[in-house]
Amino acid sequence: MIFAYQGSLNYVGKLIYGFNVSVDGYIADAQGNIDWSEPSDELHQYWNDFERQTACSCYGRRLYELMSAYWPTADEAPDATPLIVDFARIWRAMPKVVFSRTLEAVDWNSRLERGDPVEVVRKLKAETDGNLEVAGATLAAPIVQAGLVDEYRIVIAPIAVGGGTPFFPTLPSWISLRLLENRTFPGGTVLLRYAAKHD
Repeated sequence: MIFAYQGSLNYVGKLIYGFNVSVDGYIADAQGNIDWSEPSDELHQYWNDFERQTACSCYGRRLYELMSAYWPTADEAPDATPLIVDFARIWRAMPKVVFSRTLEAVDWNSRLERGDPVEVVRKLKAETDGNLEVAGATLAAPIVQAGLVDEYRIVIAPIAVGGGTPFFPTLPSWISLRLLENRTFPGGTVLLRYAAKHD
C-alpha cells in the first residue's frame, strides 16, 4: 500500500481536512446529530470525487465505526443510488489508517494504529505520494494544532446549530489561509477551499 512504503523516495503528501459545517462552525450539533448536513446530489458527487483522489484516509474510532457500519454493504441495498454505489466502492478500496486504543481489529483495507496521531501523520505525509485526508474533528484537533494540515475544505450548510462539535479546535496561534476555490451548491451550501500558509 502507498502509506506503508519504506523506500528512499522523498514524498511530501498533502494533508486535507474537510467537512460539512454549520454556519456557526460545527460538524455535529450538541446531540451528535448531522442530519442537517445531508448533501445534494451535486455535493455528494463532489465528495465522491474528492475521496477518489485520496491516497489514504485517517480515521478516529467513532467515525470509522459509523462509516464501517454502513458503507461496506451500502451498494447492495435495492434502493442504493448510483452516487451511493460509487462511494461505497471508493470507500472499501481506499487505504485507511484507524487510530484507536480500544478496537481489536479493523477491516475494509484498513490498518489499526495506536501511536500518537501527530507523529504518525507526520510520517504518513513523508511516505505518501498524493493526498491524505484526516476524517473526524476529534482526530483532527491535535493534527490541526500541530500545523500539519495543508488544505481545509469547509462546506458550509445554511443552518446554525448553536453548539456541538466544532470544526476547528482551540488553536495555539492564528492559522493564515489563502483562498483556493469557492463554489455554491444547490440549497445554498457553499464550499470554501483554503491552503494553509506555512511559514
